[in-house]
Parts: sequence; structure tokens; C-alpha cells
Amino acid sequence: MRTITIALLIFSSQLVQAQSFQNFLGYLEGISDPGTQQTVVDSFFTALPEAPLLEFDTLAHFLYKGTASTVDVPGDFNGWDPGPGPLTKVGDTDMWYRTMIFEPNARLDYKFVLNGSNWILDPRNPNQVSGGFGPNSELAMPQYIQPWEIILQPAIPHGTIETFTFTSAALSGNYQVQVYLPPSYASHPDRFYPSIYVQDGQEYLSIGSAKNVLDNLIDEVLISEIVGVFIRPNNRNEEYAASKRTQYRAFIVDEMIPYIAEHYRVQETPESRAAIGTSFGANISAQIAFYHPEVVGKAGLHSPAFWPNNYETSTLLTQGGLKPIEWASVWGTYEGSVFQNMQIVMAVLQGLGYEFYGNYYPEGHSWGLWRATLDEILIELFPPGLVSTFGVDQEMEDRVVVYPNPAWPGQSLSFEGLAVSQAWLFNAQGQLIADISGGLRIPGSLPSGFYVLALADHSGQISRIRLCVAGG
Repeated sequence: MRTITIALLIFSSQLVQAQSFQNFLGYLEGISDPGTQQTVVDSFFTALPEAPLLEFDTLAHFLYKGTASTVDVPGDFNGWDPGPGPLTKVGDTDMWYRTMIFEPNARLDYKFVLNGSNWILDPRNPNQVSGGFGPNSELAMPQYIQPWEIILQPAIPHGTIETFTFTSAALSGNYQVQVYLPPSYASHPDRFYPSIYVQDGQEYLSIGSAKNVLDNLIDEVLISEIVGVFIRPNNRNEEYAASKRTQYRAFIVDEMIPYIAEHYRVQETPESRAAIGTSFGANISAQIAFYHPEVVGKAGLHSPAFWPNNYETSTLLTQGGLKPIEWASVWGTYEGSVFQNMQIVMAVLQGLGYEFYGNYYPEGHSWGLWRATLDEILIELFPPGLVSTFGVDQEMEDRVVVYPNPAWPGQSLSFEGLAVSQAWLFNAQGQLIADISGGLRIPGSLPSGFYVLALADHSGQISRIRLCVAGG
């Protein structure tokens, strides 16, 4: 798709120039001979680089060439209704067109419908956007900037993906989970990272290019390094918006987050965690944060579909009072009720005193919008500098032995040839959990996870080691 001056058409060995598409149509309709008209149309499409044809920053000419009784163009701009505004056939030729006006930076999905039932991609448009129901053709107006951050950059450091199956008691099912570990994770075992819990995780990775986004933003120091937990739903609508939404919240808060804290080096404060999702996934992400701000203190919402259950989530957020939650949301002006509702939600939450970042673009309910604005949400919620680091004495760590003590409901420590006078146990955020100088015993009541043990010798010199504790 590109903007061109319409200087086309070889006819009778002369170059016919038109200043606009409208002038070209006038020239074409002025030709009385049907055969000559078709010849001009054939020449036009041969010279056309791609479609739609864009003019003057705001005009988009949808063009189709072929035999059909009707041609319609449903898309984000008309609620995907093929009825209103069909393409117009030019005389007795096989050319069809429709001209529409859009914002200079609009980006919208569409398809053609032939003969009222045959949905196809625009055969002259190479630009497509994948979605949950397959690809769509993409209209990108001249001032739209394609997202650089979704592109794989081979020369930069890359994170890794680990995949496992998690059995949920709350939902009585198995879930595919993919965990993104940032580039420094393996080489810096002293680091603890913020984390995100992403609904529709498989689509964020496969369609939204989330791994590339994370790699690129981290490399450009636009965000902190983070651990990404991408969760694939089993019954999306029920889990995110209907009969299983309460159980799904329990799955994330009571099962998934503790599991990740036990097996990965993640920070364990609410402000270090975010729930992220699109549409219904944004609906449940908002509920996770709202009902459990002591666990999840941030929410990233793409085009939140808050309408289920009589706008339950909108009511919770706007009438539930101020909670310690930071919000970041992006939506499109071509999303109908989503756009209207989020304008209200943003105004109310900001008025209540929430940290609420909201932005919207002339786009629709599409992965084209979400993949291009994941960076915006992450930059807002996780700016650089949030990774916590503990200095670790590797030599001393190798000389500490943890062993079971049948007489104590926890674990005991011994030190091979080390003179230790005092010892303190800290959590991953550096908060003091216990002074264990007297007995060198790890409290049995500790939840599982990573901890830091600070040891002082008789001269007062302090060393730090890491401990992975299996909670009692």
C-alpha cells in the first residue's frame, strides 16, 4: 500500500495523466467503447503497485478486479458488517472501487466479501495481520508508523522460553505455560526480576511477537528486565468473563504466582507483578488486580471488554474505591462500546486518584493494535531500574550446608570451617524475615521461594549467599 500520483495508463501509445483517482474515474467513464474501457482498466491494475490506493493522507480507495455480482468491504471501520457501502462497479468492466476517509495515522483490518458470502483477503494487498480467526488485510494510512519492536533483531541478546504443563486444582485442568526469562537470567543468579502474568499467552507470543518486544525493549533499556509468564486458556470465554472467572482468579493468585515464585527468581511484592490481557483477557486481568491488590499491583489492559455480566468490571473499578493498583491501557477509536466505555473508566479512575495511563488510536479490536502497543504498556508499568540485585559470596555459598533437622520444623544450617557470629534471612526484595543468629535454623513457616542469607563473622564482615527454601 502506498500513496502515488495516478500517472498511469498506456492507451493509443499516449501517456494519459490524471491528478487524482477521481479524475481517473472521470476519464474512464468518458470512454464509450466497453472494450477500450476494459483495456484501460487492465493497464491501470498492471501499473498499480498495491492496494488500497492512498491519496492526500486521508483518502483510501479500495479496489477489486474480477467477476462478481457484488463486492463488499467489511472491516474495523464498519463493525465487520458487509452490508453498508458496497464497492461500485465501473461500467461494463471488471473494476470495483470504494473511497473512504480515515485519519492520517489510522490502521485497520478488513476483507472483501464477494457475492454476499465469499470472504477473501484483498488479493492486491500484501500487508496482513494475523488474528484469532486467521489473517486479515491491513489498511495503514500514510502517517501510521509500523512497530519496530516486533521485529526479530538477530544481533542483540535474547531471552529464552521455557514451556511446561501446570495442573490447576482451582480449575481442575492442565494449562500450557510459557515462561520468558530475560537475557541476563542465567548469567546473573543474584538478580530478582519483576514479572508479568499474561492471559492469551500463546497469542501474545505467536501473533503479538511478545518475545521480540521484550528482547528489543530490554536491549534499548526502555524497560526493566522482566520474567514473562504466558498462560494459554482452556475455555477462554468462561474463564475470563463467565462462569469460571472466580476460579481463574484463584488459579492465578493462589497457584500460578506461588509456583513461579518458588521456581524462578522473581520479586514478591505486588508492585513487581502485573496481569496483562486483551479484550476478555483484559477483563479478567483487571479483576485479578482489583480483587487481589496485595498480590498483583499492576494491570496492563489491551482493549478491555468490560461488558460481560452487565459491565461487572467497569462497576467494580469505578465504584469500588481507591486501591493500590497502577493501570496502563490502550484501546482503539474504532472499537464501538469498548472505546466509549474506556473513556468513562479512564476519567473516573483518574478522578479517584489512581495512577491510570490511557491512550487510544484510530484502530480496531485487532492484534495489529495490540502487538504495536505492548511496548507502551510495558514502558509505563516497568521502567528501567526495577531489577533487584544481591551481592553474593560464591566461595562462602559453596561452604554452607542445609540439612533436615528432625527436632525442628524447618531446616538447619552448618558451615564448613566458617566462623559465623550472626545471621539474618531476607526475602527477595531485601526485607528482613528473621534473625537466625541464635540457632541457625530456617523457620518452618516460610513460604517456598528464593531468599538471601547475610552472614557476619567476628570481625563484622558481612557476606551474602542465596537459599532456595522449600516451605513448610
